Amino acid sequence: MADRVTVIGWDGSPLTATARSALGAATLVAGAAHHLALPEVPPAAERIRLGSVALAARRIAGHRGTAVVLGDGDPGFFGVVRMLRAPEFGLEVEVVPAVSSVATAFARAGMPWDDSEVVVAHRRTLRRAVNVCRAHPKVAVLTSPGAGPAELGLLLDGVHRTFVICEELGTEREQITVLTSDKAADRAWRDPNVVIVIGGPAAASDDSGWIAGRDPAAGPRGWALPTEAYGHGSTTSGGPLAPAEGETELLRAAQLARLGPRVGDLVWDIGCGSGAFATDAARSGAAVIAVDRNVEACARTDFAARRFGVQLQIVRGEAPHILEDLPEPDVVRVGGGGAAVVSAVADRRPQRIVTHAATRDAAELVGRDLTEHGYQVECALLQSVVLDIRAWTEKERSVAFLLSGVLPDRAP
Repeated sequence: MADRVTVIGWDGSPLTATARSALGAATLVAGAAHHLALPEVPPAAERIRLGSVALAARRIAGHRGTAVVLGDGDPGFFGVVRMLRAPEFGLEVEVVPAVSSVATAFARAGMPWDDSEVVVAHRRTLRRAVNVCRAHPKVAVLTSPGAGPAELGLLLDGVHRTFVICEELGTEREQITVLTSDKAADRAWRDPNVVIVIGGPAAASDDSGWIAGRDPAAGPRGWALPTEAYGHGSTTSGGPLAPAEGETELLRAAQLARLGPRVGDLVWDIGCGSGAFATDAARSGAAVIAVDRNVEACARTDFAARRFGVQLQIVRGEAPHILEDLPEPDVVRVGGGGAAVVSAVADRRPQRIVTHAATRDAAELVGRDLTEHGYQVECALLQSVVLDIRAWTEKERSVAFLLSGVLPDRAP
């Protein structure tokens, strides 16, 4: 095992005395090509070009001498420190940090970043990173080859965002470019880069901020808001509107519990009605596409989203045909369309599907179709009665069959 392992962050600034001292004593130096070209790297030191950090860690673990690993920005922030400290390598490291590339990117843009989400986009995580960009008004994306600004822009099709693309921060070739997301695929971009993705309404807050990123407690308390919260809105005809069928608070609460939307997910809400479920799901941090054929339903959903400061993509059209061009969902709520729409959704293989039916025959038809698609199906008969507690008399009764399907061969 190496006698000493020091991880040095580099942000383009001159190395500190501590970093120069550690590097000068190194018998092994690992880093990217531009790190290994630094004049402070000892000529006699063994050099390892960092590709796979795991392979480099094994080489370092077997080295007798003093090792230094160079990384861009703060190596403890989505950097090499986590891999080097993995139990299988047994390495104890000292860290000399630098300014992270995310902090530098926001500094170049002249923007605060304590209210930003920060995600890493690799080929395997690109879709989830894009979903965060759909759901949040300010996101910093640490990109990688094959998961850069062009790919982000292509996958955000239909969602308008502004990109601040920061290439090769801290080097002589540093460049900052501001453009709209639909233009990002029109040119090639140099690695490494950070993309600040901005757009959509931000939730109003009287607080100056107390937690980094999105405040999970922002907005009204509760994760299935009362039906009355969605009962009014600007529509083509104007005036108050009653909640849509199948949108009672308790049914929505059960649907949310079955789907469990979370940050990085894409939720489809088909037959979005008043926008109640779509808004509830978006408040969890998930990206949401709300679909309805009715123009008033789309207007109500837009009103609800704006009222509660969440971001939705609203698509007007007839399901199942309109679903063909939508991006891959993780979980889906079918609020309207019956068995034909549920079947079309199941063809897209989301991990979870939830819907409801008014009759047992309709519930059996949906349950059979989900089972034939390979889903594990549960059905519950939900009955809720709203009481007037002044006289303890019944005000409203709702009965529905709640069906949920889980696809076993997809990760939760």
